[in-house]
Amino acid sequence: MKSKPILVAIAVMAATIMQVLDTTIINVALPNMAGQLNATPDNISWVLTSYLIASAIFMPLTGYFTDRLGQKRFLLISIAGFVVTSALCGMATSIAQMVLFRFLQGVFGASLVPLSQSIMLQAYPGEQRGKAMAIWAMGVMVAPILGPTLGGWLTEVVSWRWTFYINLPVGIASFILAVRHVPDSAVHARRMDWFGFTSLALGIGAIQLVLDRGNQDDWFSSQTLVFATIIAISSLIFFFVYTITGKHHPLFDLRIFKDRNFLVACLIMTTIGVGFFGGMLLQSLDLQNFLGYPTFDAGLYMAPRGLASLLIMTIVGKFSGKFPPRNFVLAGIFCSIGGNYLMTRFTGDINANQLILPMILQGFGMGLIFVPISTLAFTTLPKTIAAEAAGIYSLIRTFGSALGISILATYFSRDTQKNWALLRGDITPYSDALHHYLAPLHLGAQDKQGIALAARAVMNQAQSIAYIDSFTFATLNFVLMLPLLLLVRTPTKEGTSQTPVIAE
Repeated sequence: MKSKPILVAIAVMAATIMQVLDTTIINVALPNMAGQLNATPDNISWVLTSYLIASAIFMPLTGYFTDRLGQKRFLLISIAGFVVTSALCGMATSIAQMVLFRFLQGVFGASLVPLSQSIMLQAYPGEQRGKAMAIWAMGVMVAPILGPTLGGWLTEVVSWRWTFYINLPVGIASFILAVRHVPDSAVHARRMDWFGFTSLALGIGAIQLVLDRGNQDDWFSSQTLVFATIIAISSLIFFFVYTITGKHHPLFDLRIFKDRNFLVACLIMTTIGVGFFGGMLLQSLDLQNFLGYPTFDAGLYMAPRGLASLLIMTIVGKFSGKFPPRNFVLAGIFCSIGGNYLMTRFTGDINANQLILPMILQGFGMGLIFVPISTLAFTTLPKTIAAEAAGIYSLIRTFGSALGISILATYFSRDTQKNWALLRGDITPYSDALHHYLAPLHLGAQDKQGIALAARAVMNQAQSIAYIDSFTFATLNFVLMLPLLLLVRTPTKEGTSQTPVIAE
């Protein structure tokens, strides 16, 4: 008996929302996690990037394993693996264990989004596919935006470990529904470009290692990072040369990048990683570590971004046929610039009302950019290569997110060190400012407690300046997107290809 499409949709959407939610649900839990796992601000970001990098690396294998195993069996393996690794993440006792389990979680979760999209398209008849994809896209887009709020609530009420344990009931329910209602597909042989896949995976992984460890290991003073850089450059050069010149079935057809719109969209999505995903990491750390908000409050103050994004995406959907996608993207960039710029005005005595406006502007920016830029990417591509282009686009978006988090986390850490070095030079036993600071506490410049308090005050000020500089850097990244829009071509209606909904 054929299952009802709604039951198929619930099964695959539960798994998809679970996977995309995990890209951001732990953001506000990072300070608590770092304390229990003895992690530093430099390496706690690995918990985010290891997951994203694993997803980016293994996403291209979705089609291969679907053909070799059948879509139902592969979906069940992915859900089961994701649930098990989620439990392992919740039980982790060190930063090394957490990063390993998060990487494995990303490996099993990599195919859930493209698989769910494919299964939803099969489950619904042609006249209802547009509605099905609208539901799918809404879940994929809104879940990671609302993740910090849910993560903050779980961390405050129970523990940060429940940001992972919450996947268990959802995953088990999704698994049971999938067993009963998701249809299978035929199994057949499939060629795979393993040389291309291995070289691309090595290149992406090595780049991420250099960015994540660079600040901690003093960059190229470390032989490990020098070796990783050589591996990254060599692997990516081999991948491009091998893919372009080989007589095999390539992992990707890189000639897709000859399409100007697709290339510009990919560049914008990579740049967005710094402003959106890197900015979300710093905002959660800023709200808790510097401004002193409890975990739940920090997540709550980030909720307006998700609600604003949901609202603006609804509006964009209604008016998408009346205005060119480029207009929405332009408006989204300006909203993002405004939201990030307001973050540079934050001080230690900021109030809740001042937090809401930049969050709303950033939410508008995300909603105005993500879906229209995906539309722009495919408006001038032939329908015959749309599926392959969607895979490349998803890979670039995921890698750009991890890249953005690493770049902004590194920038913040380096800027903090620079500010600390500059500020501490003014703190000496002969400093009048130091004596005035310690006098009300009845402490002197020679007291150990006085020295510790002064050092803490200097570090707080160094981090305050670093937060402002980092949000300024994120703002400039959005400014750099504006010239790219000038390169976008608006096709005639006759030449416009049907745009697929892109796996985010």
